[in-house]
Amino acid sequence: MTVTPPRASAASPVQAFLQELLERFKPLRDGAVATYIPELAKVDADGFGIVIATVDGQVYEVGDSRLPFTIQSVSKPLAYGVALEDRGPERVAQAVGVEPSGEAFNSISLEPGTGRPLNPMINAGAIAVAGLIGGDTPAARLERLIGALSAYAGRELAVDEAVFASERDTGHRNRAIGHLLRNYGIVDGDPEPALELYFRQCAVQVSCRDLALMAATLAGGGVNPISGERAVSAATVPSILSVMTTCGIYDFTGEWVYRVGLPAKSGVGGGIMAVLPGQLGIGVYSPRLDPRGNSVRGVAVCAALSAELGLHFLRPPRVALATVRAHYTLAEVRSRRRRPPAEAALLAAHGGAAQVLELQGDLRFATLEPVLRQVAHSAAGRECLLLDFKRVNHADEAATRLLARLIDDCAARGEQVVLTRVKRGELLAGLGQEVDPRHARAYGFQSQLDLGIEACERALLARHGGSHAPARLASLAEHRLCAGASADELTLLEAALQRRSLSAGQVLMRRGEPSEALVLLMRGELSVVVPLAQGGTRRLATLSAGMALGESALLAGGRRSADVVADTEVEALALTPAAFAQIRRDCPPLAICLLHNLLATSAEAVERLTAEVAALEA
Repeated sequence: MTVTPPRASAASPVQAFLQELLERFKPLRDGAVATYIPELAKVDADGFGIVIATVDGQVYEVGDSRLPFTIQSVSKPLAYGVALEDRGPERVAQAVGVEPSGEAFNSISLEPGTGRPLNPMINAGAIAVAGLIGGDTPAARLERLIGALSAYAGRELAVDEAVFASERDTGHRNRAIGHLLRNYGIVDGDPEPALELYFRQCAVQVSCRDLALMAATLAGGGVNPISGERAVSAATVPSILSVMTTCGIYDFTGEWVYRVGLPAKSGVGGGIMAVLPGQLGIGVYSPRLDPRGNSVRGVAVCAALSAELGLHFLRPPRVALATVRAHYTLAEVRSRRRRPPAEAALLAAHGGAAQVLELQGDLRFATLEPVLRQVAHSAAGRECLLLDFKRVNHADEAATRLLARLIDDCAARGEQVVLTRVKRGELLAGLGQEVDPRHARAYGFQSQLDLGIEACERALLARHGGSHAPARLASLAEHRLCAGASADELTLLEAALQRRSLSAGQVLMRRGEPSEALVLLMRGELSVVVPLAQGGTRRLATLSAGMALGESALLAGGRRSADVVADTEVEALALTPAAFAQIRRDCPPLAICLLHNLLATSAEAVERLTAEVAALEA
């Protein structure tokens, strides 16, 4: 049954954040270990571990995450769930209520008249619950309870016999509570079997990692996220979480819910288990306790996790089907800048080293954590990471902080990070302050996704020896459209072409005008753009020397569907339909050569667009 959950990558921003928390709170040495149970007084007071386990099985752990200690009262909500399933809600409600007591864990809080304990989280209620665990014999009841706790943890658990004996021998107050419950008929017959089971329940040995997985099991509706075993029915989970929310931290519960906002349970062994329903579980271990019996560091860590990662359960993110809307690489999707063959070949070979994630929804810890995990797991060989924010509605401070750590981690590996379509001033406002100043040049912003992809292309080409397209072709023979033409044919073609020159910003073709010529670009760059309804333009393509546009003029005529604007000084050669018709009559092989090269260029474009559609639909 034992299943070892995966450890998070050391490069994970979440792992790094937990390590920071561990170091931040290590100097906190307030409180003292429990001494009323002699065996608990022997533990190392400096033990300290923090673990987060997600409902899909990712575990982040730091410090003494696997150090054994006894579960103590953290077991109470889990035992309550066992009693609900073994005896049914009506029978359990006859024995124990669900109202907060507002008193200490060992208070004798019994309902006037009935003697019913106010809730199952105080000792009186937990002893009553122990009397309801199913089984015909004490051994069967113990097996039932230990089996349930083991299913929550995803491994076989056992009782620490020394702690059990110590609790049994010094548990006079609990024994008195048991006899009071017997007096009111809450516990049937001799209370000693229920008391012994309760003492053994509290002495079950666990680790901080176990607590996080137990919490994640509750967060996931009762199924352990590692083993896949169901520990409790989904119908019972809300009842367990309800009493954890209202009663789990005893007379500190109200402030806990206000400050931390997570259903939780503490124990005098030093453990705290907290649940963010539907998302994750938290386990913290540190045995120094405050006067209420709660781990001092545990409370501080949970408060910091809630505040800094935005985990309060009354602040849920707006729903999105998935935070990553699309995921692809530059081997599949390129920018609108058309590349000469040499550069296109380099990008085909190395484009997989640039990854693009289009994000959506609200970015908080719970929605961003899977993205960070995905990025960490795919880091091998990556040289550039692009995150697109167009469909991101909100990013809280926790998300901004984690993204800054992601940038730092990428920069440390030599990666470039590009952030596109970020609503500046609305999203990631504090990112610059969070990123290590040494990594300021390792990330940048682009206003459009296409421009961000182009920035990644430039980074890849620079790393792999790619050279920019020539600013100017020396002769017509260098143009792609003329590949395969003889010297005589090129002389004939050059005589048929019209020369055109433009300054940067000049319009070569306007949307809606007749298609009058095929244009061969000899120097500079041109962009094909369309206006947007909300203002501005969208780039459809950028072309450089050696490329052509306006093919439809030779084939079908019609009107221009977009504007063509010079980005730099431009020299071009125009071939009109009339001139092409003359070439077809005078030199058919040249016409065939031109049409063949046009077809090859068009086929390449279609192939690339088909691959992009497939990648975006995946």
